Amino acid sequence: MSDIKLFRITAGKATELQGDASDLEKPLQTLIEANLEPLLGIRFLATEYSTGKTHGGRIDSLGLDENNCPVILEYKRSVGENVINQGLFYLDWLMDHQAEFKLLTMDKLGKAAADAIDWSAPRLVCIAADFTRYDGHAVQQINRNIELIRYRRFGDELLLLELANATSGGNGKGAGGRGNKPVAGDSAPPKSAPRDRSFAEWLPLLPPHLTELLASLEDYVLSLGDDVQRKELRLYVAFKRLKNFATVVAQKNRLLLYLHLDPASLGSLPANARDVSQQGHWGTGDLELSLSSLADLDLTKPLILAAYHG
Repeated sequence: MSDIKLFRITAGKATELQGDASDLEKPLQTLIEANLEPLLGIRFLATEYSTGKTHGGRIDSLGLDENNCPVILEYKRSVGENVINQGLFYLDWLMDHQAEFKLLTMDKLGKAAADAIDWSAPRLVCIAADFTRYDGHAVQQINRNIELIRYRRFGDELLLLELANATSGGNGKGAGGRGNKPVAGDSAPPKSAPRDRSFAEWLPLLPPHLTELLASLEDYVLSLGDDVQRKELRLYVAFKRLKNFATVVAQKNRLLLYLHLDPASLGSLPANARDVSQQGHWGTGDLELSLSSLADLDLTKPLILAAYHG
């Protein structure tokens, strides 16, 4: 079980709150589904979704994440339940039924969201009171995007979600991905065109100083904590904990770093920063920072740290 402890401080005295980690029940699943976006950055699509008579399955929750990737959520309700294998079974079904998922997304979130689906990195998120060491080992051996999230409840008002384990990989099915197109929302990013270079295609084209800058940036972000995940999508690379906190877009003469910070709350912005909350852009986050040197990175590190801590 997690060694995280929560205390209430009253008149200078600490009292430990006893967390409830009993088997996950339907009311908690309903609570998580109703708050998927603030909790995990996932837009809710469906609950108990039937995979049809032939397949004979029922997916606990379906969603679309902030990078426009499909997400399957499965809840481990008992110690003996093999939720990881079950989720992998559903991931394979999902990749074989992309048109059905797109129609569901169009119905729930609209055409822009459906057109923006990125099939290159579908995710499986497993939520449970606890996981065994064998669960963690199994996840590390599988070349898929799988996250194990442990939960605890403290009374009726506090819910703790902790990333217990995670791995990144391909979808394993040859998705024929469309590329990562942002969703029209508060700010509608430019539409992708076939000529748009992917993040991977940019890497060998970067001048040596930007290659060094990118390596230093990634090293710094990954050093912030063991819970930082790096996810390379078609047009940008995302760094996340439970949700994105930073994304990086490569360009010819600079790197664009987007942070999940409210520009309006920061007061005066650095010279290399701007508020893009009302402007279209690749990546996620409302604060854009233009980086072209290690000096720019050094000035940006306090803001990256603030975004990491959320």
